[in-house]
Amino acid sequence: MSSSERPLHFRTRAIHRGQDRDEATGAVVPPIHVASTFVQHQVGEWREFDYSRSGNPTRKALETTLASLEGGCGALAFASGMAATHCVTMLLESGDHIVAGADIYGGTYRLLHKIVPRSNLSTTLVDTTDLEALERAITPRTKLVWIESPGNPLMSITDIAAVAEIAHRHGALMAIDNTFATPVLTRPLELGADVVMHSATKYLGGHSDMLGGALVVRDPDLFKRLYYTQNATGGVLGPFESFLCSRGLKTLDLRVREQSRTALQLAEFLTQHPRVSRVFYPGLASHRGHALAKQQMIGGFGAMLSFDVAGTFEQAKRVCQGTKLFQLAVSLGAVESLIESPAGMSHASYDPADRAKHGITDGLVRLSVGLEAFDDLRDDLTHSLKAAFA
Repeated sequence: MSSSERPLHFRTRAIHRGQDRDEATGAVVPPIHVASTFVQHQVGEWREFDYSRSGNPTRKALETTLASLEGGCGALAFASGMAATHCVTMLLESGDHIVAGADIYGGTYRLLHKIVPRSNLSTTLVDTTDLEALERAITPRTKLVWIESPGNPLMSITDIAAVAEIAHRHGALMAIDNTFATPVLTRPLELGADVVMHSATKYLGGHSDMLGGALVVRDPDLFKRLYYTQNATGGVLGPFESFLCSRGLKTLDLRVREQSRTALQLAEFLTQHPRVSRVFYPGLASHRGHALAKQQMIGGFGAMLSFDVAGTFEQAKRVCQGTKLFQLAVSLGAVESLIESPAGMSHASYDPADRAKHGITDGLVRLSVGLEAFDDLRDDLTHSLKAAFA
């Protein structure tokens, strides 16, 4: 096979797929199309674009790149990750049941427990690393299995291929939030997943300057159903945000791999710290999902990690509030490092009993590792941990 026939590498596709130069001007960056409506030639003969909710050239460029990176037949870009997640739940009918992982984003928990029940949908949370427990949770009404791997905030690793097989055997769709891993490290569609969701706000955009979400699927009929729902409900990504996300994708591979290397160094450092009782990071040999992560993830374990402070909730809060380089903020996945308390911030929407049941302790601290130097981040945590116990 000649080099011209060989498939392009991931990082090359991230730069070129969907990002065609502008032939009219020669611009290497496609223009941002801000038009809300598009002129048609004749009544009843629709051109590719007619109204920006239904389709937009700048959004399509981003969707083309995302579909290529995840290995899907198509992608849809949304105004937020939650809008994308909600679109998936709108595939279901009244009376249907969802099985979801217990280690999931607090906003997803809120949607599944506080919003979708209004449509007579029910949800059961389960530890998806326990495949027998997962299968026991499935009922004849289960139509969707929703997981995260790595999980949020405990970094659990779920066997994506095995969950997909179980879901399909029971006639359910299998969807995964792939925000933490990104397609750089995990390609769930290749492992049998039906739907991949991203909070594009995080690693895909990568610079804390845009809000967005995405769905990628491998089945054309499912894509049509999701597109119909998106178009009918209108939660689409705007053209400027689409441009920002496309720009972020061009450095996604480089950012995620470098951030993952630093995260592993920090995890190893924290395991030796006397003020830290547990570290949750799949790159550690002590992590119970380490072997599966080595098999399922591609060349890295991600840039998210959590640890339990060996102290009180107040001391854990002081750790979060005492760093200088790690900024106290929700969200993740950007070039700057962030720190937060899941119990008081990202997962505050969990019912307290569910937080306790699923291991989200008051002393848990979550880190999103950015692109700063390891030595600087290590020293920042060292100083904050020392001050929190002074």
